[in-house]
Amino acid sequence: MPKLPATTFPLVLIIVLVASISSTTNAHNITHILAGHPEFSTFNHYLTTTHLADEINRRRTITVCAVDNAGMSDLLAKHFPLPILKNVLSLHVFADYFGAKKIHQISKGSTTVSTLFQATGEAAGTAGYVKITDAKGGKVGFSVADYEGDYGPFSATFVKSLDEVSYDIAVLQISNVLSSPEAEAPVGAPADMNVTNLMEKQGCKAFADLLQSSGAEETFTQNAAGGITVFCPSDEAINGFMKSYKNLTNDGKQTLLLYHGIPFYNSLGMLKSKNGALNTLATEGKNKFDLTVKTDGEDLVVSTEVNSATLTGTLIDQDPLAVFKIDKVLLPHQLFKSVPGAPAPKASKGSKSKDASADAPGPAGDDDSVPADATASDNGSVRVSGGGIWLMSVVLSLVLGYCMV
Repeated sequence: MPKLPATTFPLVLIIVLVASISSTTNAHNITHILAGHPEFSTFNHYLTTTHLADEINRRRTITVCAVDNAGMSDLLAKHFPLPILKNVLSLHVFADYFGAKKIHQISKGSTTVSTLFQATGEAAGTAGYVKITDAKGGKVGFSVADYEGDYGPFSATFVKSLDEVSYDIAVLQISNVLSSPEAEAPVGAPADMNVTNLMEKQGCKAFADLLQSSGAEETFTQNAAGGITVFCPSDEAINGFMKSYKNLTNDGKQTLLLYHGIPFYNSLGMLKSKNGALNTLATEGKNKFDLTVKTDGEDLVVSTEVNSATLTGTLIDQDPLAVFKIDKVLLPHQLFKSVPGAPAPKASKGSKSKDASADAPGPAGDDDSVPADATASDNGSVRVSGGGIWLMSVVLSLVLGYCMV
């Protein structure tokens, strides 16, 4: 066998390193998983059509209860419009990991889990929860909370596991479609839906109130028909931010609120693929108020030059309207200091305040401060798990040691 050049060994190690690090990522693709099971092609198709596949893929810990083509035929025979189909299918996606082994070892015999229907805020009360019961004889039943359905004590039963990655994703087959009167309730078309009313019902009432009181609501409404994406801070985020908000001028308040809207429709999948700067409703000519959208593992992060917020839920995602809930108020650098004690930036264009610091109150609480535990991924570098870092250090040590020989 011919002797390899001295430079080959380090190159091989680097290739192994890259491949090993790639294997430590937690990405999964529900569309690809189900593509290997043609008997679930209809279920797979509607996960994509309703954009639920995007939501499943962005989450690290998830369980999908798939129904075969025959079971989906029963659902499609009801001729539900797409928004209702999305609500029904959302009941089949749990925001936790439940592999075949785990569902047969449930403590006290049963547990209740949150579904994506509950996470969107469209479910009233407990209508978005599913109860899993480990029954006698190895049987496991699934039922929508407070609703038994048409199949006895359970809406559906466990059939088999299709694919699992421990503590990451489980794809199970269940016998029947899970549904409820709440999931099948009529859903208004996005064009006819009042944006602020939608926010009020789904955990963003405080933000909706600010839109109405500031006059910014009109701008959001005018853009809704042509396409709009809204990042809506949760009530908790707004409540913790009100002290700083009150220090803004009227123009500053409106600018801040418009900063949370993108003047065109972006689905969750579109946002994940962009990973770049986006203009906002606050942008005016050369006075740009941009946001940066990027993925961080399973999370979608919206960043400004001052702070970052993580997408925590979907209120609606149907062209031309997308409203996503975030965990912080987004702060444009034109209005806020990026670092405590830094000089106040100039006031935004059109501000009536003579003192720029009036619209730059600086950080107030955790929402406005720069995270002290920012990771390398916040700066655009590759996100690597602890095991990947250890492997990298070992291989690099070997490479350096070999090169010094």
